[in-house]
Amino acid sequence: MKHGFIKVGTGCIKTHLADTQANAQEIIKLIKEADQKGVKLLALPELCITGASIGDLFYNTALLKGSLNALQKITEETSHTDITFTVGIPLMLSGKLYNCVAVVNSGEILGVVPCEKHSDIFAVNNSLSVITLLSRTVPFGNDIVFRHSQLENFSFCVAVGENADTLNNAVIKINPVASVETVGKAEKRKLLAKADSLTNICGILYASCGDGESTTDAVYSGHLIISENGKILCKNKPMDKCRLIVSEIDVDMLCGERSKDSDFYSGEEYTVYFQCKTEETSLTRKVRENPFIPENKPELESRIETILNLQATALARRIEHTCAKTVVMGISGGLDSTLALLVCVKAMDSLNRPRTDVIAVTMPCFGTTARTKSNAVLLCEKLKVTLKEIDITTAVRQHFADIGHNEANTDVTYENSQARERTQVLMDIAGEFGGFVVGTGDISELSLGWATYNGDHMSMYSVNGGIPKTLMRCIVNYVAQNSNEGLAKVLFDILDTPVSPELLPIDNKGEISQKTEDLVGPYELHDFFLYYMCRYGFSPEKIYRLCSYAMADKYSDEVIKKWLKIFMRRFFSQQFKRSCIPDGVKVGSVSLSPRGDWQMPSDALSTLWLNEAENL
Repeated sequence: MKHGFIKVGTGCIKTHLADTQANAQEIIKLIKEADQKGVKLLALPELCITGASIGDLFYNTALLKGSLNALQKITEETSHTDITFTVGIPLMLSGKLYNCVAVVNSGEILGVVPCEKHSDIFAVNNSLSVITLLSRTVPFGNDIVFRHSQLENFSFCVAVGENADTLNNAVIKINPVASVETVGKAEKRKLLAKADSLTNICGILYASCGDGESTTDAVYSGHLIISENGKILCKNKPMDKCRLIVSEIDVDMLCGERSKDSDFYSGEEYTVYFQCKTEETSLTRKVRENPFIPENKPELESRIETILNLQATALARRIEHTCAKTVVMGISGGLDSTLALLVCVKAMDSLNRPRTDVIAVTMPCFGTTARTKSNAVLLCEKLKVTLKEIDITTAVRQHFADIGHNEANTDVTYENSQARERTQVLMDIAGEFGGFVVGTGDISELSLGWATYNGDHMSMYSVNGGIPKTLMRCIVNYVAQNSNEGLAKVLFDILDTPVSPELLPIDNKGEISQKTEDLVGPYELHDFFLYYMCRYGFSPEKIYRLCSYAMADKYSDEVIKKWLKIFMRRFFSQQFKRSCIPDGVKVGSVSLSPRGDWQMPSDALSTLWLNEAENL
């Protein structure tokens, strides 16, 4: 349960129709199996004590008595377990028959939830009351929230039957059903589970009856699903032999998401408290190495197309609004400027304007290599934009002389002088040709402050400001795969070039001597840190745990700790740069724009975050 992860399960038994004692044994066996796997909350199907397809036998007093005896046996034989579970049972109360789910914890019945949908057999109940069950007085109704006595974020409710729409403050929704299998039904269930968990910002435990139910007119498939906030964490295939699935739901994350939604339902609730041991939950759920990048290829390609359209549409709007004759940008032969140029071209194409209205300027200096300069030139030629080459070496040396800087001292002044000279050149060219400067920096660099203040940090419009470096690589690769041979060749070589600002002199082989990831760390790590820091507000300890779990095959724990500490230090110390960044298009759920998406004072202290990172 540490860091908010609750190990949950959903399962189904091989049903013995109307044989309540045999079903009780199957249920006990499944509960004990789940308990051995560390499950703290288990959902079982609707009417699993009797079977859901027995029709008028539900009215029989022998069956109803047998159901109560079975429930008694289940509670007694699971009293030593540390698991809370739901079990479906028919109950005759005040002369009415109800389709119910009993919630059980450590041998005690916490409450009973009836199905809220009317049927030919079962009555409905819309009020909260108390009933006597197995000599215990327990709450009975649909709007009960079961909440852990120590972990407030660990709470659940029960919604019995298909299309049950119970909604309350609970973070996990258990949905026991008896769902008939037909063609296309499984896909519909998955879509509903994803949509329900996304709309209600919750976890869903879906458990449906399986084999052993009557096949007189239908088949029950035993479909099991665990979803969280719009994602399927775990599922089985309908009609397979998997009777138990297990994953972890992050209740802290869900509560954090709800706190950001001012319209989220928060009303009165009838609360029943329960207990179970609080312990660290082992993780089995999938944690993606690259959270900004969809794993599904069609989804990734669709996202890339959307992002490119967002970038180009936003830039085209700014061009129209300012009546710009041109757009001007620096082209280095690196990844960021390549994507920015592709966006500029796409924007001009959408406006039916010539690509020559895009002015790309290459500005070689001390660290420029033949490879990057050549790629910059070739890229501009293939895209048919206007290319200008302005060597800034003489201008920078004059600046060194003006301020009394020794060129042999390759310190931050040495580097920043080049970056600011380039920005000055671009700004003046934009003025000369009636345009504005398009920025090329990405959100990964912004998070680390890896930009020269009033150098590459500044522009009139930033098209890449919402793109993380890991996703940027995917976008350029996608464009390359869908381009003609000549353009593709250049783009693939740019992708193979190490990321570098090229501000330090080239080595004796004429190659890049300054590799960004050697200095600030791997971008895939920083993008991981950025995503969970800004998207969900996770602590360094939780980010470290997830990263170590997701990237165990790539990075040692010590390496992850090292770069996590650097990320936290730089993220806080460099906020002043983000507080005055230019306009730029938002494309995803993480944005560092100071105009509403990320509001943070430039002087916020990193003490808490660094202390936690140091103590990992």
